[in-house]
Amino acid sequence: MAYPNNISIADAIKSYGLPKTHRVHWSKARKDDVVRAVRENAISFAEARQRYLLSRSEFEQWERDYVAAGGDAARMVDA
Repeated sequence: MAYPNNISIADAIKSYGLPKTHRVHWSKARKDDVVRAVRENAISFAEARQRYLLSRSEFEQWERDYVAAGGDAARMVDA
């Protein structure tokens, strides 16, 4: 479990604005939200893969796109 014991997976998903299931249009913003949640340990990679039916290579591509667009660096400037 990646999130603290006092927070449910449902709460972690809500706090990051993640889709409840894989049945959504995967916009860049939604992909970035999933990558950010995994990178910040709000949900585990395994939970993201299971919930959103992602292959490892698909998630890795999302992560590359996230980093290439400024990802964590862009968030640090905004903080």
